[in-house]
Amino acid sequence: MAPASRHVFPLFFYLLCCIILSNSRTVSGQGQNKPVFACDVSSNPGLKNFSFCDSSLDFQSRVSDLVSRLTLQEKIGWLVDGAKGVSRLGIPDYQWWSEALHGVSYVGRGTKFSGLVPGATSFPQVLLTAATFNESLFETIGKVVSTEARAMYNVGLAGLTFWSPNINIFRDPRWGRGQETPGEDPLLSSKYGAAHVRGLQQRDDGDKERLKVAACCKHYTAYDLENWKGFQRYNFDAVVTRQDMDDTFQPPFESCVLEGNVASVMCSYNQVNGKPTCGDPDLLAGVIRGQWNLNGYIVTDCDSLNEMFYTQKYTKTPEETAALALSAGVDLNCGDFLSRFTQGAVTAGLVNETIIDRALSNNFATLMRLGFFDGDPSKQIYGNLGPKDVCTEANQELAREVARQGIVLLKNTQGSLPLSAPSIKTLAVIGPNTNANQPMLGNYEGSPCKYTSPLQGLAALVATVYQPGCADVKCATAQVDGAKKVASTADAVVMVMGSDQSIECERLDRVDITLPGQQQLLINSVAEVSKGPVILVLMTGGGMDVQFAKDNPNITSILWVGFPGEAGGAAIADVIFGLYNPGGRLPMTWYPQSYVNQVNMTNMNMRPDPTTGYPGRTYRFYKGETVFSFGDGISYSEFTHSLVKAPGLMSVPLQEDHVCHSSKCRSINAVEETCKNVEFDIHVRVKNTGEAEGSHTVFLFSTPPEVHNAPQKHLLDFKKLHLTPKGEELVRFSVDVCKHLSMMDENVNRKVALGQHVLHVGNLRHTLNVRIRRNINLQV
Repeated sequence: MAPASRHVFPLFFYLLCCIILSNSRTVSGQGQNKPVFACDVSSNPGLKNFSFCDSSLDFQSRVSDLVSRLTLQEKIGWLVDGAKGVSRLGIPDYQWWSEALHGVSYVGRGTKFSGLVPGATSFPQVLLTAATFNESLFETIGKVVSTEARAMYNVGLAGLTFWSPNINIFRDPRWGRGQETPGEDPLLSSKYGAAHVRGLQQRDDGDKERLKVAACCKHYTAYDLENWKGFQRYNFDAVVTRQDMDDTFQPPFESCVLEGNVASVMCSYNQVNGKPTCGDPDLLAGVIRGQWNLNGYIVTDCDSLNEMFYTQKYTKTPEETAALALSAGVDLNCGDFLSRFTQGAVTAGLVNETIIDRALSNNFATLMRLGFFDGDPSKQIYGNLGPKDVCTEANQELAREVARQGIVLLKNTQGSLPLSAPSIKTLAVIGPNTNANQPMLGNYEGSPCKYTSPLQGLAALVATVYQPGCADVKCATAQVDGAKKVASTADAVVMVMGSDQSIECERLDRVDITLPGQQQLLINSVAEVSKGPVILVLMTGGGMDVQFAKDNPNITSILWVGFPGEAGGAAIADVIFGLYNPGGRLPMTWYPQSYVNQVNMTNMNMRPDPTTGYPGRTYRFYKGETVFSFGDGISYSEFTHSLVKAPGLMSVPLQEDHVCHSSKCRSINAVEETCKNVEFDIHVRVKNTGEAEGSHTVFLFSTPPEVHNAPQKHLLDFKKLHLTPKGEELVRFSVDVCKHLSMMDENVNRKVALGQHVLHVGNLRHTLNVRIRRNINLQV
């Protein structure tokens, strides 16, 4: 493909960003009657003689048999997402690319909607779901999505391989895809990824070898830039320190593989320290396959091999790119690059067929775990699922519940929220996102079961007067006079402002983090004339500098609602009118505009640099002023914490002749033979002292001694509680000193800092001293 035309296809089909998908979200007709599958012995009895069709055999034997029967050209046809069937062996074409970031999506060619299944449950965008800090909920969503996916597969509308979740760290507030992620914290992202993958993949019969659907953790690794001031994700070289790589960017992927047992990992477009991730054998074969022992396949991001050759110009020929990717550990290419250039790479002696067989074996093993080679799916465990199991009332109610749990109350002047419906005769509802439907979904969305906009949700409870105030979220010219007129006579005002996919999305990073256009002017003008409470609702992917609203006494409440999904409007109304007590917490830092004016988005360093004035990133390292901080969020109730149990001293045993007994050490290796099972418990009593029942997240943070450029604070664990008024609960945290209190040093050795650690629970601070003691070996 010539360089001048190489982006035409992927820009339309592969890199579907936000606005482009405003049309053609469903297809007419009823879809095909049955799913795509291999080994259909009912129509071809001879297939039962093939070992790869014998479900009683182990997967390795079946895969080996299948690969041995294929010609080289047939093998190459299964290295790309639009896999070419082998009719002589009863194997149909298969489309690997389906998406299910927060519900079954129409992004990707493996899934579509029709008159038979016109929509699927659209949950809140991931960042808002992460704000629930509810680990069990992450898994529950995955279970519902995989059930709907299987139901759609059974009627020929979906595949079995879904390239979700996105677990990249939300490093910079300008990143357009931050909305897709669980936020800026490695622990939260790790817990989200592993739990969501378990929900997607685990079968109801407990068979751990087989899969319900196959998930994919992406984008590996250090990927968090789209298009910022001329820097493009396709050729961006992320220069990352070894320390930042191992303690920030890698942990979510490690957890996804080791704890979630994910079936796939997707390598990203960018380079890391000068090497394309999809062509780096250390990152792929070395870490994913070697250290973490991935049980599944490695797939490229869509058309990333094109970018490696044409944009990055990393190799001299496309055949060299194909050989490099396969040899590095790639098994599947989203795109058609490997189908075009692998034969040439083999002919030129750049890659041998054994490498191709390895890739195919990983791909076929995944499909066998899904039952693709077990014949008719209607006779398998999920064969009874169908359209009746998509968009059920329970699933739609769950979408509403997730949105309610995620909504974050950031400001609430006494007497403002919740509003009392009987006392509100007229509610002014103002803002460009007030009557929004599609923007509520965020990106990588599907066709929802139905929409409930904020205006619809509020109007269902009280009489409303609607004024958009802006033509769209870009708000080039605010309609101030009309908005002031309806606000001045209403008993209360709700302003639904923020962004949408025209402001932040895939392929579009922000330059500023202020509200777009004249939104701030509109908000201040309305607040000035309103006679009752003014509630500012921010529907955004990332954080915004809304310090003006935080400081304005006329703006009585601020809610962040992310992109809240199909039931977002109902959830917003539930919170505003007290039908639900908000308990969400911010999963990312909200910086002032001065931060992005000072910090280059391409600087990947997490840690501050005092010599240059670089302030660092995220709550773990950033020391500057914030608009709102990671973990912020208030409730209609008050929750108190009291420490019941926590040690003041922990001793790590070291061998008698260890150097740290005779020399002063600032830290010890966490992998010391004796640095095992050094554990303690923290018990905290939490009480709801208010009059409203509600959910509450208990965070356990640690501030380690100042060694090895350690984080100033990092999250060790969190628990989600639900307490009735005056109710209380004992929360138990178990801490492994050598695991949870350790850190990566500058040379990427895991260390435990000796000295004073400060543990934070709520507003409590507890000092823990970690020291060493002699381990006397009494064995002879």
